Amino acid sequence: MPRNARIDIPGLLQHVIVRGIEKRPIFLDDQDREDFLSRLSRLLQETTTDCYAWALLDNHFHLLLRPNKRKLVEIMRRLLTGYAVVFNLRHNRAGHLFQNRYKSIVCDEDVYLLELIRYIHLNPVRAGRVKNLAALEIFPWCGHAELTGKTSRNLLKTDEVLAFFSRRRKAALQKYHAFMADGLQSGPAAKLSTGGKGSSRALNPALPEDTLFDDRILGSGCFVEEVLDASQLSPEQKQPAFSELIQQVAGHFQIDPSVLKQPSKKRNIVKAKAVICHLAVRQLQIKGVEVAKRLGYTSAAVTHATRRGEILLAEEDTLGEFLNNDGKLKI
Repeated sequence: MPRNARIDIPGLLQHVIVRGIEKRPIFLDDQDREDFLSRLSRLLQETTTDCYAWALLDNHFHLLLRPNKRKLVEIMRRLLTGYAVVFNLRHNRAGHLFQNRYKSIVCDEDVYLLELIRYIHLNPVRAGRVKNLAALEIFPWCGHAELTGKTSRNLLKTDEVLAFFSRRRKAALQKYHAFMADGLQSGPAAKLSTGGKGSSRALNPALPEDTLFDDRILGSGCFVEEVLDASQLSPEQKQPAFSELIQQVAGHFQIDPSVLKQPSKKRNIVKAKAVICHLAVRQLQIKGVEVAKRLGYTSAAVTHATRRGEILLAEEDTLGEFLNNDGKLKI
């Protein structure tokens, strides 16, 4: 059965999680962290993207973003690619820095916004990076200190977040502190780093078992239905996604995209075409005849290549960079 593609629609709240490849550190020192945050700050402003929470750990980070005009994939590509290039140069290394690209969960803002802010900002405490809330208050690598005014990063929508607690700043800060303390005292955190039934019901067990859920979405029922309706790719949207897929696969196999339309028996070109066929047909649901035109194939050749691509994706771990943890296309 074809798997659904990533949901990436401007205006939706997204919980983004990025991990280092093989669980390796992606921040080795404070200069790395400052470089990352500087890049993030510039991108947020350039793309008019709202940020509500962030936390940098040694081998991963969390962001809570609402892209308003640009797609998340564009923002994250610029952020991660630029950071990885400089990181590799600084630390004299080569190769991939991140595990796949990133994980993103669309979130029902009305229900989960504050809980996600607390979940992300308490990550350094729960991970043992800092001992308690007092230490988190001065921890420079988390949005909590920015919300409370202990650091000035200009990353968060601070006024908007505090307004949920009170119109008066002093009262808002007091209530926010109490909200965070209550999160630690209430025991293990609900798992809000995934979508689907389990995570969505973690904060609202009263949700019916048979309501509509989706693994890419933290939310249920009408919200899921609205998001799925909005995410259906039109013919006009599929072609740009197909072009992006071709560019990504060509980059993975280190070949020029233009050679993909030419007949070739070179192993890496044949494999690249097979992967493209499988992902385009099964995930983007593009007709075989359209794929054939872009790759210089016959329709029958696309059918065979689609099967080969499925096998390649199952057998070669490095090809996992095109898919989320749930096996869905990242575009």
